[in-house]
Amino acid sequence: MNSPNKKTVCIAGASGLVGSNITRAALLKGYRVNGTLRDITDPKKVPFLTALPGGDRLTLFNADMAIENDFNKATRDVDGLFIATLIPTYQGPSGMLGKDMNDEQGYQEIIMPTVNGCLNIMRSAVANGVKKIVICSSTSSTNPIPSVSIKNEVDHWSDPNEQCRAKKYTSAAKTVMEKAAFKFAREAGVRLSVIMPTGMFGPVIIPEHMERNPHVWLKRLIGGGIGRHEQVPNDSTSMSHIHDLANLFLAAYEDPKANGRYFGVYSSWHWQDIYAEIKRILPQMQMPMPITDDPKPVTQFDFTRRDSLGASFRNIQSCLRETIEWIQANPFDEH
Repeated sequence: MNSPNKKTVCIAGASGLVGSNITRAALLKGYRVNGTLRDITDPKKVPFLTALPGGDRLTLFNADMAIENDFNKATRDVDGLFIATLIPTYQGPSGMLGKDMNDEQGYQEIIMPTVNGCLNIMRSAVANGVKKIVICSSTSSTNPIPSVSIKNEVDHWSDPNEQCRAKKYTSAAKTVMEKAAFKFAREAGVRLSVIMPTGMFGPVIIPEHMERNPHVWLKRLIGGGIGRHEQVPNDSTSMSHIHDLANLFLAAYEDPKANGRYFGVYSSWHWQDIYAEIKRILPQMQMPMPITDDPKPVTQFDFTRRDSLGASFRNIQSCLRETIEWIQANPFDEH
């Protein structure tokens, strides 16, 4: 472990899947961490954060991104800010699903809470003199129409109007948020990096994260049940190991030249190849029904920018195997 006399960073959303792993990685590197969550007395989250190695250097703050200035205390006297609070929202306050909304509702109930919440956090940080910010977004903001054979982070953006027409308000929220955040950062003189992951594998820190994809369906497969699909989708998906992803966030913060967007994924695999690889790890697993058509081409990425940060990455085989073996070890049994 490096010296504990490093600077302090703020991690907004420290109890989320990404935020908790950034917290873990920052503490392991010797940073002091101001972590935020909406309830610092939550017994299902807080004990797992404070038990992390270096947890004596973690200070927790109550903060809600929907409340203006609520991040003022947590961002005071910090050198950098990580925003990992912008989790996908698929329904409005009333419980209405995005697919049932019109555009006005979609913007008001799904898109703008993400955008305004992100900007609220950034305003608090800038008011406290913070000049280095890293945001967790999603590859859903990098799907241009028409699609391209190889995606890169500079040229390729999703069209939020097209996303709304397709009732993909959750995805549109990421696209609109990124553009608003970059505009704010330029005006405020902030060095902003945005990391864009998709499927996140590897060990989780908070037990309730085991109830979400991909851990929940991998656990079903391990137990002899059905995985995520009854039939293999004729599609591809990308993934990353959460420890690699957390290190990528820190690399973007630590590199004085880092700015702009970065893919936070490995290469994509077709779902039939993913299930075939899992079958090699779990020979007794229940396979979904195979595809009936020729497999569609997988998504291709240009990783020049991602690799410029110097972070190391596992391959997909290692990512799958390590996640499955970690789940098989029943890590939360003692709790």
